[in-house]
Amino acid sequence: MTAPDDMTPPTECAPADEAALRHQQVRLQSMIVLLLMAGLVMALPFILTLGAVVVQPPLTALVLSILLSPLADRLARIGIPNALASFMAILVMIGVVIVALAVILQPAYDMVDQVPAMAREITRRFAELRQNLAWIGEFNRQINRLDGPLAGTQPRVVALAQPSMIEQLALATPSVLLEALLTILMTFFMIEARIRMRRRLLVERASFTASVRIARVMRDVQDRVAGYILTVAQINAGVALIVYAGARYYGFTAPVMWGGLAFVLNFLPYLGPLTMVGLLSLVGLGTANTVAAGLVPAMAFLLLHLIEANLVTPSIIGARFTLNPVAILISFSFFTWVWSVLGALLSVPILLILSALVDHLGRPNLIGFVFGEALFEPGRLGADDPSPDEYDNGAVS
Repeated sequence: MTAPDDMTPPTECAPADEAALRHQQVRLQSMIVLLLMAGLVMALPFILTLGAVVVQPPLTALVLSILLSPLADRLARIGIPNALASFMAILVMIGVVIVALAVILQPAYDMVDQVPAMAREITRRFAELRQNLAWIGEFNRQINRLDGPLAGTQPRVVALAQPSMIEQLALATPSVLLEALLTILMTFFMIEARIRMRRRLLVERASFTASVRIARVMRDVQDRVAGYILTVAQINAGVALIVYAGARYYGFTAPVMWGGLAFVLNFLPYLGPLTMVGLLSLVGLGTANTVAAGLVPAMAFLLLHLIEANLVTPSIIGARFTLNPVAILISFSFFTWVWSVLGALLSVPILLILSALVDHLGRPNLIGFVFGEALFEPGRLGADDPSPDEYDNGAVS
C-alpha cells in the first residue's frame, strides 16, 4: 500500500517544526525580557529616590567625566602627565563654577537691601489689582455661603510645626558638601583611569569586531554628551550677553547677575526660561511705574527665548543632537521628581547617553512585538561590520 502523492514525509516537516519552535522560544525570551524591563521601570523611581546618596555621585561623576575627558586628553597630548591633566581639568570645572556663583550670588546679595522696597511696590500694585477685581471675591463669598459649613459650626484648623528655612539649610549643608566632595573625587578617578578603562574594554576582547563596536559606542556617547553641552553653553552665552545688554539698557541693578542667571537657567529645559520670566516680572513690577512697563523685560526675554529655542538652537545643533520634545519632558519631569534640581540638570545628559546606547544596540519594537515581530530592532552595531582600516584610523584607541 503506497502513500498518497500529497502526503509529505515526516523528515521534511522537521526543519519547519524546528523553526517554529525556535521562534516560540525567542518570543518567550523576549516576553520575559519585556516583563523584567517593565518591573525595572516601575521600581526605578523608588530605587533612585531611596538610594539617591549612593546613585547620585557616581552618575554625576560619569557625566562630568564624559564632559571633561576631552580637555584632559588635550592636556595629555602636550606632555602633561595623565594624573596632573585630570587634576587640571577638575580645577577648570571648579573655577568655572566659582566664577558663575560669584557673578550671580554676589550681586544678588547686594540687591537684598532693595527687596523691601520692591516688595512694598509689588504689594501696592496687587492691592490696586485686587480692588479692581473685588467683584470676583464677592462672588466667591456668595458661593461659599451656599456650600459652606452649617451655621454655628466653625472649621478646625490644625497647624503643624515645621523647621524654619535656616534650620533646613543647616541640616542639609553637611550632606550636600559630602556628596559634592564624593562627586569631585569620583570624577577625578574616572578621568584619571579613562585610558586604562578604555584599553581594558577594547583590547581584552576576544573578538576584534566587538572591540571596534565598543569603541564606536564610547566615542558616540562622549561626542553626543560633550558636544551637546558645549554647544548649548555657547548658545546660552549668547543669550546671556543679550540679557546683560537689555538689563543694562532697562536700568536694572547688577545686569551681570541677570546675564548669569539667563546662562544657568537656560540649561533647564522649559522650567529654566519660565523661572527667568517670573523673576523678571517680579523685579520689573517692583521697579517700574506702571504694570505694562514692569512686564516689558519679561515679555522681551520670552520673545528672545522663543527665537533661540525655535530658530537658533535647531539650526546650530542640527539633527544629530535633536531629541524628541516628549522624551525631554518625560526625562526632565522624572529626574526632577526623584532628584530635584540636580536631577533637572542631569536629565538631558542622561537622555543623550541612553539615546546613543539605544541607537547602537537597537530600539524596543513594542508595537511590532504584539503583532509577531522581533522585540528589538537592529541597531548600528549590526548594520555593518568594522574593518581593520577603522582600527588603524583611530576607531579603537
